[in-house]
Amino acid sequence: MSFIRHPKNPILTPEPSHDWEDGAVFNPGATLYKGKFYVLYRAIGEYEQYVSSVGLAESSDGVNFTRKAYPALVPEETYEKYGIEDLRINSLEGSFYLTHTVLGCPATQGGEPHQIGLIKTYNFMEFKRLGVITPEVFCSRNGVLFPEKVGDNYVLLHRPLYLMQKGDFYPRKHGSLEGQQIWICYSKNLLEWDWTTQSLLLEPAFWWENYKVGAGPPPIKTQKGWLLIYHGVQETRQKSHIYRAGLALLDLNDPKKVLFRSKEPILQPEKKYELVGDTPNVVFPTGLVEKEGVLYLYYGAADKTVCLATASLQETLSSLC
Repeated sequence: MSFIRHPKNPILTPEPSHDWEDGAVFNPGATLYKGKFYVLYRAIGEYEQYVSSVGLAESSDGVNFTRKAYPALVPEETYEKYGIEDLRINSLEGSFYLTHTVLGCPATQGGEPHQIGLIKTYNFMEFKRLGVITPEVFCSRNGVLFPEKVGDNYVLLHRPLYLMQKGDFYPRKHGSLEGQQIWICYSKNLLEWDWTTQSLLLEPAFWWENYKVGAGPPPIKTQKGWLLIYHGVQETRQKSHIYRAGLALLDLNDPKKVLFRSKEPILQPEKKYELVGDTPNVVFPTGLVEKEGVLYLYYGAADKTVCLATASLQETLSSLC
């Protein structure tokens, strides 16, 4: 099954009158708050240092958004000085926890080592930094929380470029899958994670994700399992990369168990706004909202604009086999 692009795409584009977002807006986290759709999107206003801030927009219908004139979040802490990137909105226990990528050096130099930062808000007006929750040695991105505890534990998905095994630190080896996989781990308090029990969840398996996979939006709980949309990257023979979106279903009681995985992508670069931009050939899903049986999937297109695709939740679940 596939998601259908909205005819008004892209729904958010760079805003020339705002110097902090006149270059690019992309990779939005999304949620429902007081009956409205809220998105927090990555914004670029200059390309020399490429430091990201975060813009806020809201909508009554999920399509037509009103954005704030000033960024909702700008780098303040030392660990944020190179930008706040690829934020996900995780609705959990009556609050919103914002996971985002922290850079260890300027993005123009690769940004490594990456870490996952955590920010808490109740109302999208006041934000509390909770710090960095992944070790520097992991070099992790794509942090996503489950919307509720599973058993007694909070659950986090992330993609570490490096791993600790038996106390040893070792880098990704050329030609191996290390650093290209989604891992799952657990915590009692959201801040301290038991890395000794983390385990591999998904690794590249199909032609469209032969290079790497990473978590997309926070998963949605359904009667069939946790519905997870993720991104997969294909490396072509010419060594270029194509970002697509896929779907997985995880067991409700033990999300380490993968019940289903789409062999074909549910969304891939086809439109000009996805094929041409700051990074060509990119569909990067980061926000997912379910309202009245409709799935609203928000994604970054070519690292330049914010786009929307929709699908029926019931039809999506019925297509799983």
